[in-house]
Amino acid sequence: MSELSQLSPQPLWDIFAKICSIPHPSKHEEQLALHIVGWATEKGFHVERDQVGNILIRKPATAGMEDRQPVVLQAHLDMVPQKNNDTVHDFTKDPIRPYIDGEWVKARGTTLGADNGIGMASALAVLVDDGVAHGPLEVLLTMTEETGMDGAFGLQPNWLQGEILINTDSEEEGEIYMGCAGGIDFTSNLALTREAVPAGFQRFTLTLKGLKGGHSGGDIHLGLGNANKLLARLLAGHAEALDLRLIDFNGGTLRNAIPREAFATVAVAAESVDALKAQVSAWQAMLKNELAEKEKNLRVELEAASDERPALTAGSRDAFIRLLNATPNGVIRNSDVAKGVVETSLNVGVVTMTDDNVEIHCLIRSLIDSGKEYVVSMLDSLGKLAGAKTKAIGGYPGWQPDASSPVMHLVRETYQRLFNKTPNIQIIHAGLECGLFRKPYPNMDMVSIGPTITGPHSPDEQVHIESVGHYWTLLTELLKAIPAR
Repeated sequence: MSELSQLSPQPLWDIFAKICSIPHPSKHEEQLALHIVGWATEKGFHVERDQVGNILIRKPATAGMEDRQPVVLQAHLDMVPQKNNDTVHDFTKDPIRPYIDGEWVKARGTTLGADNGIGMASALAVLVDDGVAHGPLEVLLTMTEETGMDGAFGLQPNWLQGEILINTDSEEEGEIYMGCAGGIDFTSNLALTREAVPAGFQRFTLTLKGLKGGHSGGDIHLGLGNANKLLARLLAGHAEALDLRLIDFNGGTLRNAIPREAFATVAVAAESVDALKAQVSAWQAMLKNELAEKEKNLRVELEAASDERPALTAGSRDAFIRLLNATPNGVIRNSDVAKGVVETSLNVGVVTMTDDNVEIHCLIRSLIDSGKEYVVSMLDSLGKLAGAKTKAIGGYPGWQPDASSPVMHLVRETYQRLFNKTPNIQIIHAGLECGLFRKPYPNMDMVSIGPTITGPHSPDEQVHIESVGHYWTLLTELLKAIPAR
């Protein structure tokens, strides 16, 4: 039995505990999918899968509610795999270990997967809780949302019967989402040349670590440190002066997570070692001063290394460092229409270096297509100036807000009635699948709700227990209030 069994509402928390016990990082969620299909079949529900692996479960209406508009409850199956550097965990084999910490549920050293595991658990709990009244109901669970929205891209028309879709992937209780940003991936690949490290040079690993990380959309406005950008900045300022020979650079693990750590392997002449050590100490003090309120655990470390590979030539070193240092990161523009909402941003998410190439992988988000196009153009220009090959791939549309949405108004009225306060109607600067659902289902009325989750896409992810109860109350009362067709 999980300690989550003591929490209410049940069976939501028990189902979430089971989800945590089955590995399901992006592109490895098939084991969880098969479990859910078997579970739904055993419960007697109609269940089927489409050509990309999405799961659809149908349940007839509660007696007396057969005339209500049919509803789709939607969540995605995968979770973001992020762990602390000192945590031993294989996301493809090891279960997530949730635990209760006061008002929150957290995981031990890893992401929790409340994004979107709580939403998934709530949809499945509705199916098995006979106390929840509802009209004709479908539960749609999509594949591989976090790394490309594969399931949403593959969703075919005429499969869903619902007229209203409730997306459960929002992360702030008391807010109703009616629009979201679109996104596109951008990669710059720079060819590298290498040469032998001169005799007498000493090798070191330079590590920038201890950053909070976070969601590259929902947290992009918080001013958090990006490890790739900070380490590039340090190298750009002193690589030439110290005659640093750059052997390796890698940082970040996911393009949709703000990178928490970055690593460089360097070599310097013996007579420059003391200067390098002094500079590392100065770098750390400078960054701690700049980011004192945001990144209290930031560290810059220098340790002896035994990497015997050749180093980049000065030309390759300078081209790479200058390109990464010049690549913009964070908020590009705030929205004029949706006050307090980021319009366009990008995250320099992953830098991967091999013997003869380095790839810089960014995720661009924008509420408007022209915003995405502007950043693509900017990165393309920068890449070409550096001699890199550039590519924009995997673009997906935003979810255009509809102020006249009947279900949005119904959610607002239901929330007001339940909690005697007005919820915030929001547009989220993150990718929800609703924008992609519009293509096969252009007339479907959609809204997104969820509990309070902080630190998604980082090992600090946690879900607020009381907010899960409020979200469940809202969801079940909303299903009861869906009008007749």
